[in-house]
Amino acid sequence: MDLNTIWFILIAVLYAGFFILEGFDFGVGILLPFLSRGKDPAAVDNKRRLMINTIGPHWDGNEVWLLTAGGATFAAFPEWYATMFSGFYMAFFLLVLALIVRGVAFEYRSKTQDPRWRTLWDWCIFAGSLISPFLIAVALANIVRGVPIDGDMQYVGTFFTLLNPYALLAGVSAVFAFMLYGAIFLSLKTSGQIMEKARITARRLWPVATVGLLAYLVATYFATDILDQLGVNPGVVPLAGVVAVLLVGYFVYKKRNGWAFLMMAVTIAVNVVTLFMNLYPRVMVSSINPGWSLTIYNASSSDYTLRVMTIVALVFVPLVLIYQGWSYWVFRKRLTQDSHLEY
Repeated sequence: MDLNTIWFILIAVLYAGFFILEGFDFGVGILLPFLSRGKDPAAVDNKRRLMINTIGPHWDGNEVWLLTAGGATFAAFPEWYATMFSGFYMAFFLLVLALIVRGVAFEYRSKTQDPRWRTLWDWCIFAGSLISPFLIAVALANIVRGVPIDGDMQYVGTFFTLLNPYALLAGVSAVFAFMLYGAIFLSLKTSGQIMEKARITARRLWPVATVGLLAYLVATYFATDILDQLGVNPGVVPLAGVVAVLLVGYFVYKKRNGWAFLMMAVTIAVNVVTLFMNLYPRVMVSSINPGWSLTIYNASSSDYTLRVMTIVALVFVPLVLIYQGWSYWVFRKRLTQDSHLEY
């Protein structure tokens, strides 16, 4: 296995880590206005603060996985980075804007007790949490499906080229999957009324999320060349995702939320693995001419650069994983309505 392949795998791992860790954050943000409904404004605010506090210690650290994936792409495969970020400029601009608004909302919503101020930032959290995974899924789906790239590695399409039915289906299915993921997470991290609402919501969301993921999987067999890329057993890896998402439903209905959360993480991981297996050894597929596709070889940095990056990664990645694991351990306890509310 050469360094080009190793860095392709590492970037896939970074995206998988981002979706697994940030996925339930996005889900909590999307569910924020809905699980907190009530007639008493003070009670509604308390519920929203409780929900936000479940992801408060983690959301910013989880987003670092996406930043690291982008940085690794820039360093290891600069031609991939240049073509993707220039061609998808408007989509990524909206993504960065959504992430910034979401981050600012987390920091500012409790700066004052004015209900209108807090409601404004709560809806910003909702919007940022909804738009971000939708756009990321749309972008990744287009990379696999193929976009118009010419012989000079230049994207020659438009923003609306990205809004094709397959990519939009990927975006919608990702949103519902993360909503389910967030509901399961809340059922693990909260108590009382929020926990019960989260459990009910998870049971209601599971059929929708499952249908969305299965529809996306079926569409992948028609919209991409997955049958050629995955070899003689093109259904083995995706089948693992199907089994995992079915187990999510089983454990949700049995109220075994820890196992449901684990199976949801497996479902997301398998989907990311399937996507990158569908790509390899390409990094962007050209819909104009397959020969113009970007690969891990024609889009990569020099061997020396990849060697230096590998040494740095071997030193610092374990430290980051240890620190993030420690932070989850410290904040592992279930939150109550009274113990974790602060202005």
